[in-house]
Amino acid sequence: MKTLMSIVLGLFLLSGITSAWASKEDDEMAEMQKQMNQEVMSKPFFAEEPEKVDAYIKEASKNHIKPLEYTGPHWQAGYTCHDMLRYSWQEYRNCRYYHHYYGHYYPYP
Repeated sequence: MKTLMSIVLGLFLLSGITSAWASKEDDEMAEMQKQMNQEVMSKPFFAEEPEKVDAYIKEASKNHIKPLEYTGPHWQAGYTCHDMLRYSWQEYRNCRYYHHYYGHYYPYP
C-alpha cells in the first residue's frame, strides 16, 4: 500500500513538474514569436503599386525623359526589377522604366 501511494505521489509530482516545464516553454515560445513579429514589422515593406509605376512610366515617356543607368550597390547578375523592390520602391520603379524604355534590364556587373 505504501508503494502504491509513493507511485501515485510520484506521478502527481512528475505531472506538476512537466506542467511547469511546458508552461515555461510556452512562455519562451510566445516571447520569441513576439520578438520575431516586432522585427518583421520594423522592416519597411514596399508594395509594387503597379498603377503608380505605370503612371510614372507613361509620364516619363510622354516627357521624353531618358532613364539613367543604374549606379546603386544592389543590382546583381540574375536580378529582375522585382528583386529591386526589397531595397526601395524608387529603385524598383526606375528599373521598370529602364526596362520599358530599352527593352532589357540594366547591364550586370
